[in-house]
Amino acid sequence: MSAGIELTSKNFESEVEKSTVPVLVDFWAEWCMPCRMVAPHIDEIAKNYAGKLKVGKVNVDNEAELAGRFNIVSIPTLMVFNKGKVVRQQPGALPKQAIEKLFADQLA
Repeated sequence: MSAGIELTSKNFESEVEKSTVPVLVDFWAEWCMPCRMVAPHIDEIAKNYAGKLKVGKVNVDNEAELAGRFNIVSIPTLMVFNKGKVVRQQPGALPKQAIEKLFADQLA
């Protein structure tokens, strides 16, 4: 089981847009090999930054509405939200250090 929160159109507003801490959102799919490569990094980040950063995962096959809302055209795509707004978006499989750089400046 993933360490990140499973995000859906039902809980996206409360978990991401109204979050009091920055949120890293991973748009992924079960069949996506690069997504599987990134998943252990995402899980480790969720554990290492607990309390400072929220980590959520959007399965684009199950949540096409959310993927469309954020114009996700390739996966994995990582997005960083702060105070309900997208502050960074990066498609592609990244090493853990590069993922951490996406949100480092957003942490209090």
